[in-house]
Amino acid sequence: MKLPGFNRFFFLCQLLLLWQLVTSCKDKQESTQPTVEAISESVYASGIVKSKNQYQLFPTVSGIIQQVLVTEGDVVQQGAPLLEIDSKAAQLSTENARLAAEYARVGANAEKLNELQAAIDLARSKMHNDSLLLVRQRNLWASQIGTRVELEQRELAFQNAVTAYRSAILRYNDLKKQLDFAARQSQKNLQISQTMTDDYTIKSETNGKVYSILKEKGEMVSPQSPVAVIGDADEFVLELQVDEYDIARIKPGQRVLLNLDSYKGQVFEAEVYKINPAMNERTRSFTVEASFTTTPPSLYPNLTTEANIIIQTKKDALTIPREYLIDGSFVQTENEERLKVSTGLKDYQKVEILDGLTEEDIILKPAR
Repeated sequence: MKLPGFNRFFFLCQLLLLWQLVTSCKDKQESTQPTVEAISESVYASGIVKSKNQYQLFPTVSGIIQQVLVTEGDVVQQGAPLLEIDSKAAQLSTENARLAAEYARVGANAEKLNELQAAIDLARSKMHNDSLLLVRQRNLWASQIGTRVELEQRELAFQNAVTAYRSAILRYNDLKKQLDFAARQSQKNLQISQTMTDDYTIKSETNGKVYSILKEKGEMVSPQSPVAVIGDADEFVLELQVDEYDIARIKPGQRVLLNLDSYKGQVFEAEVYKINPAMNERTRSFTVEASFTTTPPSLYPNLTTEANIIIQTKKDALTIPREYLIDGSFVQTENEERLKVSTGLKDYQKVEILDGLTEEDIILKPAR
């Protein structure tokens, strides 16, 4: 008959335990106090690692790759041949230009010049002879010997000899100019053909490392498609994308903290040195370039990175965790009252309190 009373007592014990559990949970609400420490405001950026002076190499002619002369990872010097394109037609054209240049050489046309030189010598001799005859005829005419007609014939013969001599010189000079022009022109044509032939050998534009060969032997190439990627062998830079809303706050010389997926848990430093002024309309972002100040042991192009560009830093700032901030400008005191505060710098974990709290104040973490 005492069993019902026992059940009532057991029920009351359960209520007591439940009330203690609720009050203990309430007592365990997380709290903290503001802390004086350094805080930095930063802008988030994502990007990739690139070799310094990294570029894509394009051929200047179309054709089929005849031979690949390097492998990925090779270090090359400026002007080193990388690939060869089939150039039989260009080689034949160069040989034809060489034959034309050889034929057009002044030395190969010496007989023509010698022929005109002989004509000059003959005209000079005739002019000299006609000059003597004219002088003799004038002396005779002065002594009243001979006729006026004979004197005029001698004068005319001398003038014709002078004209013939000058004409021979002009023909010689004109032929020499033509031969000189033809020789120079054929040499230029030969140089052009040789240059075109050289274009069929794709060469490195700079000293660096071959990071990628994009074509294989037997493939067709054209000036519209790259065949290789080349860059500096030892020096790397960061190419970061910054949102258009943050770009006005970025300046050269700012410090960058970054991490790489290849080096989990490690933080490296860099420095902004260039801001590209053109915005990418598709992503609505700007490209910012930075150089490493602390470099990982080994790097490769196109490694992904996430970075924070430090905008400003304050050493002795009164801070609280960001998760304790309510609606951007309130905190909850230990008396469960909402207190308005003024905030300053913010990072991903902390926020600076400019006014409204002291180091002695205790605030509660709001329920989420």
